[in-house]
Amino acid sequence: MLSEVMAALSPKDDEIYVDGTFGNGGYTESFLKAANCQVIALDQDPNVTGRIDELSEVYDGRLSFVQTPFSKMAKVLTGQKVDAVILDIGVSSMQLDQAERGFSFMRAGPLDMRMRQSGPTAADAVNNMPEKDLVRIFKVYGEERRARRAAQFIVRARKEGAISTTDSLADLMERALGRTGKIHPATRIFQALRIFINDELGELYEGLCAAEQILKPQGRLIVVSFHSLEDRIVKKFLRRRSEKPSTGSRYAPELEQKAFVGSFDMSKRSAILPLAQETSENPRSRSARLRWAIRTDAAAFDKDESLLPSVPRLEDYGWAA
Repeated sequence: MLSEVMAALSPKDDEIYVDGTFGNGGYTESFLKAANCQVIALDQDPNVTGRIDELSEVYDGRLSFVQTPFSKMAKVLTGQKVDAVILDIGVSSMQLDQAERGFSFMRAGPLDMRMRQSGPTAADAVNNMPEKDLVRIFKVYGEERRARRAAQFIVRARKEGAISTTDSLADLMERALGRTGKIHPATRIFQALRIFINDELGELYEGLCAAEQILKPQGRLIVVSFHSLEDRIVKKFLRRRSEKPSTGSRYAPELEQKAFVGSFDMSKRSAILPLAQETSENPRSRSARLRWAIRTDAAAFDKDESLLPSVPRLEDYGWAA
């Protein structure tokens, strides 16, 4: 959704942008081409450094890079204020296409799925988590209706030997769930494991709060998500920080309220969808949703993790992402 992101950003000379999900650098390169701006690129994946070096040679002095999850942007940019934060949530095409990363069942490889290449793997989760927790993860993160059956097959299979590769898990899910239609039965299971292993929803919420802290007044927060759970968090976050509290109704006396100024102003309340041409050229973009808002000069709000679904997280196991 590059054209939609560029329209929301409207790059200008001398502004500073944080590309919180650098990936292969598509957004960053477009920003640097469009204006004499500066970009601070963030990514937790160490494999992006080669692409960073390429762009740094072309845009000398205007691109800097920090290897970190975007949830930590306020800590690594201590005291610095920026004109925009752009987040493109989820796994990148570059990661999906690397079989050794274990993100896709379309390519045989180790059952890994770690974006930052440290911490527990998807194989650790599949081979060690209790059945009830696997069920919950598959049901919530993967929105898989047959989550219990999938978990039961995994628990039964791992008694015979560890499930350690993408193709072995995919074959197991095909036996467990059957195959009808175009969507592979392992799709939602892989999605759920990836979200869990990378604590993607927790990272998203922390990233939104961090962006709120570092944006200048009139700065823009632009978020592209590819999953209904992600989009729901972004929507609720922005609405809670932009809507005024109720002042009563015609059936009740007006409540006395203190003056309220939200930390964001949503110029467009509904999500922006990709154009038909883009979805035909890039099927992965079909589920994309873009939301953006403008930072006001109000103070940042307290955190409210009630926005996150009640699902086992890495920290519950003493696992560090």
